[in-house]
Formats: sequence, C-alpha cells, structure tokens
Amino acid sequence: MAETNKPEEKQFSIQKIYTKDISFETPNAPKVFTSKWEPTVDFNLGTNVEKLEESVYEVSLTVTVTVKTTDTTAYLVEVTQAGIFSMDGFSDQEMGPMVGSFCPNILFPYAREVVSDLVSKGGYPQLLLAPVNFDALYAQHLQQAQQQEGNSETLN
Repeated sequence: MAETNKPEEKQFSIQKIYTKDISFETPNAPKVFTSKWEPTVDFNLGTNVEKLEESVYEVSLTVTVTVKTTDTTAYLVEVTQAGIFSMDGFSDQEMGPMVGSFCPNILFPYAREVVSDLVSKGGYPQLLLAPVNFDALYAQHLQQAQQQEGNSETLN
C-alpha cells in the first residue's frame, strides 16, 4: 500500500549552541567597590533569527544587564548566545513560535550561566537571572505588531 496521504513529519534538532558575543564593562572600578552595595538592575532581552539554508536557522538571544549603585554604573554585561537549529516539517504558523519562543527557551540557560560567571569573575556578588517566559514575550510581541499594523494584516 502506498503512503500518499501521510503528513510530513516534523523534525527538530540542535546542531550547535555557542556564545557569539561577550562584553563585560566595569567603568567605575575600583571606586565602585568601596561604596555601599545597593544595586538596581536593568535587564533587557533581544532575539534575532537568520535563515542559513533550507530548514536551518541561527537564532541569537542577546541578554543585557546594567547594574547601578545610586547614580554610578557598577557593571554592564552583554551576552549573545546563539544556536543553529534544524527545523523541518513545520508550517509557517508554527515557525514563528519555534524561533521566537522555543529556541530562545533553549538558549537562555546558557546565557544565564555566562552572565553569572562574568559577574562573579568581575569581582561582584553572584547574579542569577530569573527564568523568562518566552511564550508570554512572544505573544506580547505578536500583539504589539498587530496593533502597529492597525490590525490590517493577519500575522502568521
């Protein structure tokens, strides 16, 4: 019996995970080490997707953390964690959440570890970033995009 109506099987694999870019700055050292440590933390995330070839994508997650004490910047750390992912058999509607939520979820623990190591090696108290809900962030991004387009086009 021929298999003519068999739906295409979905395949996902991680080809490579790597740190693409690292930056650690402590512009006010050593003065910052002698002042009272009452930090405020500013945390930002960004993602980028690049299609490398058919069904192969590079997804990059950039984590930026700026820590200040009063008006002085203690340190700034930025890490871009990337991965090369093979994704085959996913519909256009499924690809958005895959590259916008699923892949960043895979990358975040690696970026979190790099940030923690850099901060500790920089002479500061350990910084552990809280988990991130990438599903909610992706949904929020879609909602903002729809509002910017005035709901005139349907997003995939």
